[in-house]
Amino acid sequence: MRLWFIFLLPLLCCLSSRVRSEEDYSDVTVIVRGSETIASTSDMFVCATIDWWPPEKCNYDQCPWGRASVLNLVSSKNIPFYHVAFGVSARTKFCSFCEFSQDLTNPLLAKAIQAFSPLRIRVGGSLQDQVLYGTPNLGSPCDPFTKVSGGLFGFSQGCITLERWDAINDVFLNTGAVVTFGLNALQGRQQISRGVWGGPWNSSNAREFMEYTVSMNYPIDSWEFGNELSGSGIGASVGAEQYGKDLVELQTIINELYGDSRKPLVVAPGGFYDQKWFAQLLEVSGPNVLNAMTHHIYNLGAGNDPQVPNRILNPQYLSQTSNTFRDLQLTIQRHGPWSAPWVGEAGGAYNSGSRLVSNTFLNSFWYLDQLGQSAKYDTKVYCRQTLIGGNYGLLDTDTFVPNPDYYSALLWHRLMGNGVLSMDISGSPFLRAYVHCGKQKGGVALLLLNLHRSMGFMVSVRNDLNANVAEGQGIRRDSDFVHGLKRTVSWVGSKASDGYSKREEYHLSAKDGNPFARTMLLNGVPLELTEDGDIPPLYPVEVSVNSPIYVAPLTIAFVVFPDFEAEACGR
Repeated sequence: MRLWFIFLLPLLCCLSSRVRSEEDYSDVTVIVRGSETIASTSDMFVCATIDWWPPEKCNYDQCPWGRASVLNLVSSKNIPFYHVAFGVSARTKFCSFCEFSQDLTNPLLAKAIQAFSPLRIRVGGSLQDQVLYGTPNLGSPCDPFTKVSGGLFGFSQGCITLERWDAINDVFLNTGAVVTFGLNALQGRQQISRGVWGGPWNSSNAREFMEYTVSMNYPIDSWEFGNELSGSGIGASVGAEQYGKDLVELQTIINELYGDSRKPLVVAPGGFYDQKWFAQLLEVSGPNVLNAMTHHIYNLGAGNDPQVPNRILNPQYLSQTSNTFRDLQLTIQRHGPWSAPWVGEAGGAYNSGSRLVSNTFLNSFWYLDQLGQSAKYDTKVYCRQTLIGGNYGLLDTDTFVPNPDYYSALLWHRLMGNGVLSMDISGSPFLRAYVHCGKQKGGVALLLLNLHRSMGFMVSVRNDLNANVAEGQGIRRDSDFVHGLKRTVSWVGSKASDGYSKREEYHLSAKDGNPFARTMLLNGVPLELTEDGDIPPLYPVEVSVNSPIYVAPLTIAFVVFPDFEAEACGR
């Protein structure tokens, strides 16, 4: 049934655009400057986190973390392998799901990670600096977190056993995940005043944990040092001078443990950007110690703030984060050009996210927009809070079913290449646009976000090198034919002049037109797990490059031009 529907989609799209009145859409021109890139991302730009929060973590009279912690994700007390989204009959239909999980081998979790091939996973979060490692010389019982009055974030110290670490690494190895692990940077320090901690880092427990990790050949890509201890900190802070000295010690430990083999990166501080503190950290730690500066962003406000939906659709509000990306880029250039900017954690709304927004289609607008903004300022990695857990998980905490942002992340990962291009755009600020070199098929990939609730956009995409080539190709720009189409034709260069070249379009919309829907549509087809629990295929529609790109109100479109002439992209 779906095959005929997908076949007709290009025709339906064109027909629907023709019957719309001019009042329904606005004209926008995008000119892509393909001669050089302005920034670049890493191959594993898209990243997701796994946090430490236990089930007792609550905000706003709700406790949305369930058993999604590093310490208990899919433990024996969790849900069955089959998930409630399949319904009761699924228990007998999918026998592979019909047992209670004893470890981290839930197939839905594994398949969600494997679909990225690979996905970077950052293990860390607020309780990171209270984590002990259950090594032989720990000297105390290896107990989980418990709620305590007066504890940092209301919890005691917690411990991860080596057996649990083995189980987690089995998942990472089996799914091909690329791992960034956050170390406890408070160990050994003393609180010297309210929220301020001093003294050197005691590295003994972390070193023994790292020794075990190396002995087991667990391929850690990067070790991150601390979580939200920079500047004034969140709950606790450490001065930049001492932090920089401790980073030098961490780098020394890595050099000793890894010898001549490939060494993991050192990344820090995993906190909110503070220009003076970040600059001092780079200067104290010195050249080639800190490979990446990780910073956190939660720009939408508290999870219970009723203004969160309005902020997501406010282009001026969204653009404010560019200041942070720009400032961090300049700080690194001036004080530590050997380092690179990473977003180590970003969840939109803080305090576990918004229960009514963070797991809905609407949330993809700020998320994809921030991916695009950060990439323009040379951000190499962007870690979404979270892969699973809280209200902002890419996967539902209880069912492991992907939320809409999962598919947004997957499409970005598959389509948007490393090279970031500049562009000029005319028209309404409610149409956000970002362009990269294409990842799979060359050319360029364009992301279009229509934030307007009622206005659609007809988009003309032009190549700055060929914006005026039409007349030279035998088509006069002022001819009756061209005049009638000038608002909708995509001029992408001489390779598209014969009219036979195609582009690929991936239009994302909300089920039933409800922006708060938990189901996302791709070209009109619901994105749902297959009967075997697999991630569904993400098929585009192929459209002639000389047909209009229509971006409906409150929709998102990825558009790939495989034959676009962009010198910087090798075409």
